Amino acid sequence: MSNFCVIGSGISGATIANLLSKKNSVDLFDKARGPGGRASFKRLDETKGFDHGTQYISPKTLAFKRFLEKLIKKKVLKNWRGKHLFLNKSKKEIKNHKKIIGRKGNNDISKYLLKNIKCNYFHELKKIDYKQKKWFLTFSNGEKKIYNKLILTCPFEQLNKLSKKFIKNSFIKSRVKMDANITVMIVIKKTKSNISSYFFDDQILGWAAKENSKKRFKSNFDLWTLQSTYNWANKKINKNKENKDLNSQLLINHFFKLTGIKKTKVLHSLNHGWKYSSNSNPLKMKSFWDPSINLGVCADWFVGPRLEAGWLSANDLYKKIIK
Repeated sequence: MSNFCVIGSGISGATIANLLSKKNSVDLFDKARGPGGRASFKRLDETKGFDHGTQYISPKTLAFKRFLEKLIKKKVLKNWRGKHLFLNKSKKEIKNHKKIIGRKGNNDISKYLLKNIKCNYFHELKKIDYKQKKWFLTFSNGEKKIYNKLILTCPFEQLNKLSKKFIKNSFIKSRVKMDANITVMIVIKKTKSNISSYFFDDQILGWAAKENSKKRFKSNFDLWTLQSTYNWANKKINKNKENKDLNSQLLINHFFKLTGIKKTKVLHSLNHGWKYSSNSNPLKMKSFWDPSINLGVCADWFVGPRLEAGWLSANDLYKKIIK
C-alpha cells in the first residue's frame, strides 16, 4: 500500500506528487485519459493538436519564474514567439509579457513532474471514507483503494461533495464560484494571417490562438483554438453538450468577423466545455492540511485563476505536510 494518494494530474496534483515522491511512495489517479488537467493537450492526430485549456504560462512570482527557467533549460518548455494582438480595451496589457509553452503541449509540465510517479488514468473518484485511520476510496469503475494519506486537487464544487464532512476548516463553506469556459478547436485551409494569437474585446469570444505558430508541427492547414469569455460560458455551460454545434458556430462566426480572416470552410471542429475553469477571487489561504486525519487539499482556486496559482498552492501544502 502506497503512503500517499493524489487525486488529479493538473499542475497542483503533479507538483505535490513530485514533491512527496522524494521521500514517500505516491500513487496518482485522474479521471482523464492523460495528465495535465486544464493544461491538457487535445490531439488531432499523432503529431498535431491543440492547447484547449491553458494557452500559455507567464510567471509573476520569482519562485515560479525560476522553476520555469529550469524547465526551459531542460528543453521541456520554450518561449512562444510571434505576433500577439491585444485588442481588449477594458483590460491593461502587460508589456514584455512572456508567453511560455510546452515543447510538445502545455501538459508537458505535468508529464515531466509525473514521469516517475505511478499514474492511474480513467479513474474518476466517486466517494471517500475515513475509518481506522485510513482513507477508503471508491472509483466510478468499481475499483476500491485504501491509503494512509490523501491529497485532493479537484475543483471546489467536486471537493465539497467528496469531503465536506471530513473538513472542519471554514474554507469549505466559502462561496467559491468557478468560472466556465467553452473552447472550440478548428481546422481550416491555410490563410495569409501571420498573427499568433488574439485577445479580443468581445462579449462572446475572448481568445484565439494559432497552434501552427507554436512550431510544434508542420501542417498544410491552419489549426486555431478559440476560447469564449467567462461571462458568456457561465450562461451556456450547463447545456453546452446539447447545444455544442450552435455554440461552436457562434464562436467560429465571431472569430472570422473579429480577425478579418476570410470566412472559409471549417474542415474539422471540436467543442470542449470547462465547467470549472478558474476562480478569480482567491481565498485567504493557499492550501489545506489536517494532520489528524492526513487529508490535504491544494488547487489553483485557492490562489487565483492562473496555472501558476496551482503550483504555488501545491508548494504551500508540501511545506505544511513536512512541517
